[in-house]
Amino acid sequence: MKKVAAILGFIAAALGGLWLLQGLAVVHVRPILCFADCTAIQGPSLIWVVSGAITLAISGLLIFWSMQRPHKAKPSLSFRRRHPIYTGIGIGISAVALAIWWRFYSDIEAARARVSDGSVVIDTRCGPIEYQEAGSGMPLLSVHGSGGGFDQGMAFAAPLKAQGIRVIAMSRFGYLRTPMPADSSAEAQADAHVCLLDALGIKLAAVMGGSAGAPSALQMAIRHPDRVSALILLVPLAYKPATHSNSAPPLAPWVENTMMRVIGSDFLFWAATHIARNQIIKVVLATPPDLVLNASIEEQARINLMLDTILPVSARAAGLRNDSSVGKNLTAAALDKVHAPALIISARDDGYGTYASAEYTASQITSAKFKGFETGGHTWVGHNDEVMAAIGELLHTRKQQ
Repeated sequence: MKKVAAILGFIAAALGGLWLLQGLAVVHVRPILCFADCTAIQGPSLIWVVSGAITLAISGLLIFWSMQRPHKAKPSLSFRRRHPIYTGIGIGISAVALAIWWRFYSDIEAARARVSDGSVVIDTRCGPIEYQEAGSGMPLLSVHGSGGGFDQGMAFAAPLKAQGIRVIAMSRFGYLRTPMPADSSAEAQADAHVCLLDALGIKLAAVMGGSAGAPSALQMAIRHPDRVSALILLVPLAYKPATHSNSAPPLAPWVENTMMRVIGSDFLFWAATHIARNQIIKVVLATPPDLVLNASIEEQARINLMLDTILPVSARAAGLRNDSSVGKNLTAAALDKVHAPALIISARDDGYGTYASAEYTASQITSAKFKGFETGGHTWVGHNDEVMAAIGELLHTRKQQ
């Protein structure tokens, strides 16, 4: 009988663990032997967390009972003394696990509520596109980087509102509520940028592409020169010839794979930002953590907000995977076709190595100005005011011409 209980206990433990991991959004597979909701879990689920926890508790009882000695054999004094300790440890672990889950669940629900507020999905001839706008004056299309969405694009460009700029921040393909089309190339995304402007009745706008948003912003200036008044590339993901030296070593494959796994799971990313925040700043934000620690309170708040607002990553996963693919297959762009005034900005210690490619891109665009910093990382720490001032100067100069 106890052998059967042990077998059932181990089976229940496996199922309970799977259900718990699915409820925490660590794995995304169709539940096995489900009894509540048989669809694949795409985010945190209270039902599956509770189901998994209860099943694990039952499995533990079954396994514990199966290992008990017959009643005729009295437990040793040592076991009787330790039994309350084991029970206390089990209760303590359960309480800690419940507290962690509750904190995660609260944070992820708050993140989901945040990205569902303030944006609009508009139908365009290129399909539905999510966007948010603020400010008035000369229009600027803010194109976010990896792990972003309209929220990141707005955060990047928000200071420009005070300079009389109308900021339009959109979610690129596969991010938040903008769907992933069959053709998700930088060229197709550039065409979608123009489709958004058409839907908003805007004939001419500046475009700012940050990080992985740079390829489509650059293609917009190349493919639709009559629609772009100015081009800003901020720590851009861009092509450079192999003959040009790297400004940072490429990520080791295992580091990249680990990073993609972490930023592909709401729970893993949330946990990593609490357990190893400096490492996440170093790897995901490609910024030296010491720079952030020694920065002003305002800059620290900006970087921490940038990191925390990557959640929910599950709503950005498709876009992240596409950005990874685009980044690995960059080819030379027709930079000689860019005629709009351009400002290209990077920092030499950017962990993604954008300095070298940004410098090369600027050298190939006749109308471009390159602004490089020795320090600042991928988030240009310590230079945000200077960056915003330079962008504002470019846009207002262009407006006066």
